[in-house]
Amino acid sequence: MKDPGVDRRGFLRRLGMGVALAPAWNARSYLAVPGANERLLVGVIGCGSMGNSHMRALLGMQDSANIKVAAVCDVFRKRLDAAAALTGGTAYSDYRTLLSQKELDYVLIATPEHWHHRMTLDALDAGKHIYLEKPMTQTIRQAKEVVRRVRRSKLKLQVGVQGMSDESYEVAGRYIREGVLGKLVLAQIDYSRNYTDDFWAYDIDPDANPRTNLDWKAWLGPAPKRPWDPRRFFQWRRYWDYSGGVATDLFVHRVTRIIKAAGLTFPDRVVASGGTWQFTQSVAQIPDTFNMLCDYPGGPTVALISSMANDFKVAHVIRGHKATLRFTRDGFVITPQSESLKDRVKPGEFRAQETWSKVYRRTGGEDIRLHHQNLQNAIRLGEQLKCDVMLGYYGTVVTAMGVQSFRRRKYLKWNRRKERVETA
Repeated sequence: MKDPGVDRRGFLRRLGMGVALAPAWNARSYLAVPGANERLLVGVIGCGSMGNSHMRALLGMQDSANIKVAAVCDVFRKRLDAAAALTGGTAYSDYRTLLSQKELDYVLIATPEHWHHRMTLDALDAGKHIYLEKPMTQTIRQAKEVVRRVRRSKLKLQVGVQGMSDESYEVAGRYIREGVLGKLVLAQIDYSRNYTDDFWAYDIDPDANPRTNLDWKAWLGPAPKRPWDPRRFFQWRRYWDYSGGVATDLFVHRVTRIIKAAGLTFPDRVVASGGTWQFTQSVAQIPDTFNMLCDYPGGPTVALISSMANDFKVAHVIRGHKATLRFTRDGFVITPQSESLKDRVKPGEFRAQETWSKVYRRTGGEDIRLHHQNLQNAIRLGEQLKCDVMLGYYGTVVTAMGVQSFRRRKYLKWNRRKERVETA
């Protein structure tokens, strides 16, 4: 592990990464790449809270990254008009019309989960690269189809687990592969919050009216048909029709970190537990407390912990027989498991916050801009995606199994040969 006196470049060399991992691009070489200086035009599908976060990030990148938000789409006219005013992009109420605009290079899909699959397939058919908010799809079957179609299309699909653009998980993975931690036995990670009156009970806009300015039928799309309910529209994360709740909205961020760092793929077995323990008067269908245990073939077990009524943090760690790796906001720390192992495993720390060049910046934490920048570089330069379709697939499988386990009250296993879920 890194000694206090070793500089970053020396540290990377000792990892076996050398200078090659750090991109050698400077402004001159970047612009010399064919197509690297061409403007990318972006279309935004879904202009709610998450969509607005993306739009503001993209607007802040327009000059430095040479991009432009050229089109926006939403089924709620008030949101659509606000997004068009914010970005200057052309407004569309039907996402298929937006996709038909040939000049668009890539689209952001920031809609509820039940629309991810269909919109992704339609975007691929339209020849668009995609930034797809997590989870990649609502179901495992849908994820398998998206994997097939992306491979066939050769287009770029970045899944919106933006923490993957933090280099910490790649570096941690190299340590793990080199055996610094020893045999991996357990990983634990949480994503908890503490709401006061109810959880994910976002404000309802009284102006929303399906008779005048909101296409409720279009919003429901492939989901079960329901009469207009503003709570379902504005608070969709609370309903199984449109969301997997904690598993697919929060855990997918956390478990993907472990999958990437530990070099995992599909789980072997998954069981979930929890319930509505605090917000008992809530109309939410999803539980306010949710936990998963995920056994991966040969280890480790990954424990995912969440409550919406208590935000006391749990250490985010990967435990090995020889040492423990604990993730921090800046990177990670490795601690030998016992005094007898200190001669073989030196304690140390890795920090991800550093500028490597004016063009190519890495920082710790979750940064939407870095994740979009990675997709843009993948489109222009063929750079490897930080959260590609396969990593998105692995995250979808484990979180979807958690949802199924909880709802069915079953212990589930993954059939690796047939790539399907079965009762354990």
